[in-house]
Amino acid sequence: MFKVLYSYCIAGMFRHAWIMSLWGLTLFSLGTTMAAEPEAGGTSDRKPVTLHVSTLGDNSDGSTWRKAFRTIQAALDAVPDNQGGHRILVRPDTYVEANLAPAHNGAPGAYNTLVGDYDGRLGSGAKGWVVIDSGDPEKGFKSWDWWGPIRSSDKHWPHGNNQETFSSIIWDRWKLSHLYVAGGDGGFFFDLTDKSGEGFTVVIEDCVGTGRAFGGGVAYPMVRPNEPSVFRRCYFLALDWVGDTAAVLVGGWEKTMPEYPHAVFEDCTLVHTDNAVAISYASHCARARFKDCRMIVLNFTQPEMGGKSTGIICTQGHSPSGKLHVDLEDCIMAGYSVFTPGPDSEAVSYTTKGKVQAYVQFKQPVPDGFERLGLWPVELFSHMAPP
Repeated sequence: MFKVLYSYCIAGMFRHAWIMSLWGLTLFSLGTTMAAEPEAGGTSDRKPVTLHVSTLGDNSDGSTWRKAFRTIQAALDAVPDNQGGHRILVRPDTYVEANLAPAHNGAPGAYNTLVGDYDGRLGSGAKGWVVIDSGDPEKGFKSWDWWGPIRSSDKHWPHGNNQETFSSIIWDRWKLSHLYVAGGDGGFFFDLTDKSGEGFTVVIEDCVGTGRAFGGGVAYPMVRPNEPSVFRRCYFLALDWVGDTAAVLVGGWEKTMPEYPHAVFEDCTLVHTDNAVAISYASHCARARFKDCRMIVLNFTQPEMGGKSTGIICTQGHSPSGKLHVDLEDCIMAGYSVFTPGPDSEAVSYTTKGKVQAYVQFKQPVPDGFERLGLWPVELFSHMAPP
């Protein structure tokens, strides 16, 4: 009897190991969508801190709403270590701040979070947007290079906020949600500058990102195969059409196209005067995945009158090694053309899955895998305003 039970147990153990190995392979294959889902905290006995920000606080230590810091940067400075799991809760209000940077990044499996109390569930006593305005409070919109809500700068840049070089890599493994940024050159845009070529991941959810040059994006990380940056249920708007500008800008550091994306965009709206998605001018190979996204471009120019467009998905002005690959699933877009017209389109590659629709100027071709729309997409354009 003992031998029978022993054999049965051994067989059960092998079956369990086999099933778990299959489940592990499944998780690996779904890495681009299941990664970047941070856990609430670390695994040690340490207790991550929760900090509060409110214009009504006494600006002491941030430990409660009554003792809340009055600026977001003060709370970011108070993050005690890089072990992750720390939270910053922000009362809905307008915060006139720019070039935000935390004291420490997060950790694998224990992202730090910066979250606005949008629906009042966090106890701030208010509901609505946490608006981070990086403009000049007296003179208005501050469209100045390297000036925006997310700190990054390059001292080699010929103008703008260029006194020092600073990398957005300090935001690695942070999750930001229910924030509305405006008034500056970039929105939720993370440039690694002198740390380009390193791993980097952020998660941005339920946010509004606006800027002159970019509404959102990430530039120059190396791919983390199962931990891409994720932008989910967000609205991105950029207001300029000159130079390196897009609703979403992406840049990669690999010299060959990676198998996995640098960034994933899910259920996002991208609005721009000339292109929704673009490769950064200094990028090598960049890859991005778009699922259930809406791309609205306002340029439907007339070439006969000298008009030009960079297309909904732009590869204009890239470096010699610059290539952009986009994976599109169940997306809808509108603009002059799907890709940049002319030779610059040779730098783009793509896949489509599900229903990918495009409403373009009537003389422009629609690539294979896209469904051409002949009538004005009323529902798409109803998404043009920020939520």
